[in-house]
Amino acid sequence: MTAMFPSRTVAIYMARLFLTRTFGILFGLVLVLQTLDLLSESGRVLATAGNGDAEVWRYVSLRAPQLISTFLPFSVLLGTILTLITMNANSEIVALKASGLSAHQVLAPLVIASVGIAIVTFAFNDRVVSRATAELSAWQKVNYGQMPIDRGNRSNVWVRAGDDLIQADTIGGRGAGAQLGGVTLYQRNPDGGLRGLISAPRGVRAGDGWRIWPAKRFDVAAGTVTRLGATIVGRGVTPDQFTLASVDGDALSFKGLREAIGDLKEAGRPTKSLEGVLWHKLSGPLSSVLMPLLGAVAAFGIARSGALFIRAVIGMGLGFAYFVADSFALAMGNLGAYPPFLAAWAPFLLFLLIGEAVLLRTEE
Repeated sequence: MTAMFPSRTVAIYMARLFLTRTFGILFGLVLVLQTLDLLSESGRVLATAGNGDAEVWRYVSLRAPQLISTFLPFSVLLGTILTLITMNANSEIVALKASGLSAHQVLAPLVIASVGIAIVTFAFNDRVVSRATAELSAWQKVNYGQMPIDRGNRSNVWVRAGDDLIQADTIGGRGAGAQLGGVTLYQRNPDGGLRGLISAPRGVRAGDGWRIWPAKRFDVAAGTVTRLGATIVGRGVTPDQFTLASVDGDALSFKGLREAIGDLKEAGRPTKSLEGVLWHKLSGPLSSVLMPLLGAVAAFGIARSGALFIRAVIGMGLGFAYFVADSFALAMGNLGAYPPFLAAWAPFLLFLLIGEAVLLRTEE
């Protein structure tokens, strides 16, 4: 610890400068972006009858965590560059290096503070952002209208059964214990034409199909309604086709997404894109640790040489190049072109090596 932080006072001073600038920039970014987002979305929120100021503020409370999570790494990058430029312009970096500190020792307080930010970011994403994303997504599906009570059920799921389509308003439970609510079977001809509709308020698993009751059938050609009582539909449709029909990785916590992936694997369903999202829940917060290294180019060099601005631009360029590469790799992972681990971690490891190479080449 002594070798890493020769001066406890300097370490605390640098960490304080870094954290105040980072969160100050984050506050400004979120305030501006939330205002712009609200200008475009408030009309849709208020277009629903009965919505007012309370619903607008509810939208803000659900959208703000997403903005904070997205732009915190950007804020760490800009906070790093602003801190190091200020210290360089005041000759503080020169004084630290003249005292015998290496470039890595100068950056150590910022890196340690970034590790703390990464831990807080992971917890914030896992406990707050995932829940806000899930609630906002469900609210948007009903056009910002009245939401049903959330009991952990899935809603509005469509499943194909041969030529027919089955739609369930709600699905609760898992496996053989899955229960359907508001079931509608769309009976179709091989050419896609609609023959009839069978609907029932509830359904449960029965053998290789689903028993729904009390059911009634509407015949499209005759225009008549027939009461069927209890009937079996959807033979060959497994419970996982309902319960795992749509998994949004961003709306699940790390543990919840890992369990969903396990269920999908047991059902023989593809999971590569979700595995990439799972790994990115770890590599994403850790991107904050990279920012002091990528922005370090702004710390060194003589401020009077006139190249300080160019160095700051280079630091920002390296940081934004990382975000572009990270988004590209994650998109390739979602398409199945990259393995999940590579999609999540390759940009992080690549820019870690680039940052170290630039630092060693120029300052060590």
